[in-house]
Amino acid sequence: MRYSGAEIIIKMLERAGTAIVAGIPGGANLPLYHALSRSSLRHILARHEQGAGFIAHGIARSTGEAGVCFATSGPGATNLVTALADAKLDSVPLIAITGQVPTSMIGTDAFQEVDTYGMTLPLTKHNFLVKDAAELLAVMPKAFAIALSGRPGPVVVDVPRDVQLQEIEVEAWPLPGEKAIPAGVDPLALERAAAMVRASRRPVLYAGGGIINSGCHGLLCDLARKNSIPVALTLRGLGCFPPEDPLYLGMLGMHGTPEANAILDEADLVLAFGVRFDDRAVGLAREFCRRASIIHVDIDAAEIHKIKRAHLSIVGDAGAVMEGLLPLLTGDGRRDWLQRVSETRSLFPPDPGRRNGEMHPVDIIKKAHSLAPPDTIVCTDVGQHQMWVAQAYPFSRPATFLTSGGLGTMGFGLPAAIGAALANPGRRVLCVSGDGSFQMNIQELATLSELGLPVTILVMNNGHLGLVRQQQELFYQENYFASRFDLELDFAAIGRQFGIPGCRAERLESVGAILEGAISHPGPFLLDIPVHHREKALPMVRPGRANTEMIGLGR
Repeated sequence: MRYSGAEIIIKMLERAGTAIVAGIPGGANLPLYHALSRSSLRHILARHEQGAGFIAHGIARSTGEAGVCFATSGPGATNLVTALADAKLDSVPLIAITGQVPTSMIGTDAFQEVDTYGMTLPLTKHNFLVKDAAELLAVMPKAFAIALSGRPGPVVVDVPRDVQLQEIEVEAWPLPGEKAIPAGVDPLALERAAAMVRASRRPVLYAGGGIINSGCHGLLCDLARKNSIPVALTLRGLGCFPPEDPLYLGMLGMHGTPEANAILDEADLVLAFGVRFDDRAVGLAREFCRRASIIHVDIDAAEIHKIKRAHLSIVGDAGAVMEGLLPLLTGDGRRDWLQRVSETRSLFPPDPGRRNGEMHPVDIIKKAHSLAPPDTIVCTDVGQHQMWVAQAYPFSRPATFLTSGGLGTMGFGLPAAIGAALANPGRRVLCVSGDGSFQMNIQELATLSELGLPVTILVMNNGHLGLVRQQQELFYQENYFASRFDLELDFAAIGRQFGIPGCRAERLESVGAILEGAISHPGPFLLDIPVHHREKALPMVRPGRANTEMIGLGR
């Protein structure tokens, strides 16, 4: 039977198990949309291609499956670039299918032509420029296999318009691309790792997003508890270890807990699982864990020794390594070390929240957690509110905290929340944003309104680029330049213009009741919460300094 290139793409997406595609049509991908109109796939019409990309992020990050987005050539593809870079840094499986000008016009500076292949080469795990419809039978399964296997990441399939229209005979459909089974772990490396753990007196587990990608949070708990090893998590690792466990130190790094940063500095062994030693987590790399030997486990060989040299490195799936390591270890109570952890924790009491008669954002986040269902998915944008959520919301399940970590993309939160709600029907999604971030992709309120999804939006509105202002106050002699918005916006009123109910929380005493109503509302709801612009996300480490040099411990 004969199929066009566009029909082959749609058929291969269906065979891969894709249910939802987000995107925007244009001249160079209209054949793809023509084929999509006759498909079982559900299409989400975003208002901006970046929004479509982050809707795909929400799907991928909350499910572990590849998210799919469409864009046309030229500005459609360039608008996807930020979402692709975000997926590359945060190891998110993403398939972006872009239209391209006809093959005969490539290189002529045709209308809406850009070199999508060349532009996305450094931002993707792999990309393809398809020159013949027959290639799609191999390219599409390969795209999914690459995106999902090893360290997940984004893949671009750029398809010229004439290739989408080209018809070929398809005698048999190839198998869908699947996640490759990780290679086995070297038993000698496991024996060495076990010996290092047995010999250590002050070990710490430093775990990150690789634990969530591997789905091995249960093994992480087993390893920590069997050997009484305290656990510190990265921003992307939050949710993979229960916050109520006495072994939990909290998040490490620039806005981490003082006890996590202090205990890591005293460790004699660091078991780094599914992490890449990024600067926001480790601070000044040469000062990080100065007294410790390091066992680094990561599925991406390129991350080994890149920032911090390991004494023992294992390239492999974190779950497979822990599964092999556990039988080699005997239980160890480490009473002296746990006593030291307890003493250190007592030096840094939790943030009291309310100050000066006002409700601090930390209080609001804690209240939202107390009202939200246990399986709520939380999405944030980037800034002070992101750090407040990371510090105050006790994530107890993996893949329930979706945030832009490596790229730090303002505008991520709203479209990612839409994607998470689409992929997880029946679950509440909480989108926490700041007024600066929220304006970056505010147009996706229209998409949310049309879909009627159960997304509760909390906008922490301080009239500023809050984290920029905070750093200007602390590190730039209070030179507040280009960080204040002169126009005061009522985001609840804006939401109502898009058909989304909401209100502005003007009085402290009403916040709790309003939050309860917002979170229980069956569809979308937007709550605009005024925040004083002098509130800070503390404690923090000054950029370029060691994690032990935290400021603002007294708030």
